Amino acid sequence: MDKFIIEGGTQLNGTLKVSGSKNSALPILAATVLTRGISTIRNVPQLSDIRFMLQILKYLGAVITFEDGVVTIDAAEISRKT
Repeated sequence: MDKFIIEGGTQLNGTLKVSGSKNSALPILAATVLTRGISTIRNVPQLSDIRFMLQILKYLGAVITFEDGVVTIDAAEISRKT
């Protein structure tokens, strides 16, 4: 695990952007098939595993957009057995 060692008496300030987590995004994407509406997930990393999951959801019938780390999934047309 990475760490920062700070030495000195100067106060720290600034902004840090934390990237999304693949291990969190994949189960969230899978859970969108349980909805009948539109789901929007933000801060999704652009990785091959994410792209493969989106391809699977498209194959199942979901309508997907993925732009600037934001995924929108409309799962209304996915067939569900009741």
